[in-house]
Amino acid sequence: MTRWVWLAAWPVAAVFVLSNAATPLYVVWQRDIGFSKGTLTVVFACYIVGLLGSLLISGVVSDRVGRKLVLLPALGLALAACAVFAAATSVVMLMLARLLTGVAVGAVVSAGMAAVTDVGRNHKVLAALLASCAMVLGAGTGPLLAGVLSETLPGPTVTVFVVEAVLVASAVVVVLRLPIERPPYRSGAWIRVPGVPYGVGRRLLMGIAVFAPGITGTSFVLSLGPSLLSGLLGTTSRIVAGAVAFTMFLTATGVQFAVRRLPRRRILLLGAVGTSLGMIALIVAVHASSVTALVAAALLAGAGQGLGQLGGLSLLNSSVPPERLAEANAALNVGGYIPAGLLPVSAGYLTDAVGLTTGTTAFASVLLAFAVAGGLTVAVSRG
Repeated sequence: MTRWVWLAAWPVAAVFVLSNAATPLYVVWQRDIGFSKGTLTVVFACYIVGLLGSLLISGVVSDRVGRKLVLLPALGLALAACAVFAAATSVVMLMLARLLTGVAVGAVVSAGMAAVTDVGRNHKVLAALLASCAMVLGAGTGPLLAGVLSETLPGPTVTVFVVEAVLVASAVVVVLRLPIERPPYRSGAWIRVPGVPYGVGRRLLMGIAVFAPGITGTSFVLSLGPSLLSGLLGTTSRIVAGAVAFTMFLTATGVQFAVRRLPRRRILLLGAVGTSLGMIALIVAVHASSVTALVAAALLAGAGQGLGQLGGLSLLNSSVPPERLAEANAALNVGGYIPAGLLPVSAGYLTDAVGLTTGTTAFASVLLAFAVAGGLTVAVSRG
């Protein structure tokens, strides 16, 4: 039944709410603890490190022992991350919280998204759409929720993580009830670089070529967006920062529903165009001090990620057997999150050295080149 497809997407959404909930709160921690923009991007990158490490294991393990035995520990780590965030009084604690969050998200990206496909085996198009939308909508809801709660209720860096803990606890209940059976035993290495079956590599490459620049663009907005807003608007409003992030991911969700009936290759090409235009708008924003251009850049980056993600997941869902699907999802995300971790960190330290305008321009120019190359990869590919 399609009801289970919708329910299976909830753990993905709940954990992704946590993934970006800290975004508008960094200005508070910077004020109270004291650290640079470069350090901020390192804190953000700890999430990527945890996620990539998790992806090396969770996809293969999920295909071997079942989705539930991977998802339940991941949700436990998400609850631990909530506790560390709420109690954070140092950069080290923020780094630990981000690391735990990354590990949890890595497991959910591979096992959780595969679980959505498992219960929606007779509704593959809907399953791919809901898995992808749960990720981006959850990622956008976190910053908005944190911004509003931190401005309106006591405990600006505590309340949102209490609420998030309740959401994760509800996801535990859903996972326990999912109608998914444990797969038959298969031999082979348990820890390896995730990959796809023979003959599917070209499809994986097309997905990564577009998804990677898109998610790198949204990662930049999440890590340095509040600093850009502060410079352009002269405001440190956590609601404004959260609203920009939410709108970015809402766009990522909306475009996926809008294009769900288009051919997969066209979806990927549109994703490459969205990210390219987003980086052009970002360059305009910092040189013209334009808030409108900055918001446009965020929305276009969101569209680029959403379309790249949907196109990549759809290609894998249509060609990878269930017993390798979690590993294939992990491979797609490894390819996307490596540049999403490295480039924003480099941009953060560059902005400390040469200024926000020059650093942002350099980042946007590099990512624009990658996005164009991704579009060309899809255009010439025969996979």
